[in-house]
Amino acid sequence: MPDVQGKLDQAPHDALGGAPSGASGGAPSREVDSLSEHIDQNIESVVALRRREWETVGLSQRRVERLSRFIGRPIYLIALLTIVAAWVAYNSTAEVWGWKPLDAPPFEMLDGIMSLVALITTTIVLIAQNRQAKLEQQHTHLALQVNLLTEQKVTKLIHLVEELRRDLPMVKDRHDAQATALQERADTAQVVSAIEEVGLTRDLQESKPVKESKPVKANPTK
Repeated sequence: MPDVQGKLDQAPHDALGGAPSGASGGAPSREVDSLSEHIDQNIESVVALRRREWETVGLSQRRVERLSRFIGRPIYLIALLTIVAAWVAYNSTAEVWGWKPLDAPPFEMLDGIMSLVALITTTIVLIAQNRQAKLEQQHTHLALQVNLLTEQKVTKLIHLVEELRRDLPMVKDRHDAQATALQERADTAQVVSAIEEVGLTRDLQESKPVKESKPVKANPTK
């Protein structure tokens, strides 16, 4: 990632007005380098994940997705409209120039061709969207697992900090209700039930009035 690294290293230099880095700028420079390394690692992890996903795709699926990307570009619409306009113009004026029209009005052949093109286009887009939907589902599960793991780590850290605070003789021990509550892991099933109860997963018109929600119970950390 040389380009990313160069841009990230150049940003603090531009923010300081291009001043040369001396002894006083050594520490900020090291912090920026450390931050840049973390960003590069995250980007490389995402790129590696995308590469692994793409390597599992078959040849036919890759061709379909290339066609889907081409269909999604403005050039496809411009080319399609140009062909239709040229077809209509030629067949409408062919008899005037003494030529034989390929598809005289009302352009039944053009209608059939456009129906076939629409069918093929829809099928290609649906095939590509089906794979994208599977990838999004995998990414959603991955994000959920990471969030749950992060919640477990934070809960454990709070628990350790509270134990340290109680054990230190120079720190006055006191009861912190908020810290005690944060030491407990949230029950995901009850969180989902609370979301469904207030209607966040439904449309606004179908949502019920928000009732006074009950406190979500949590599972104590072992």
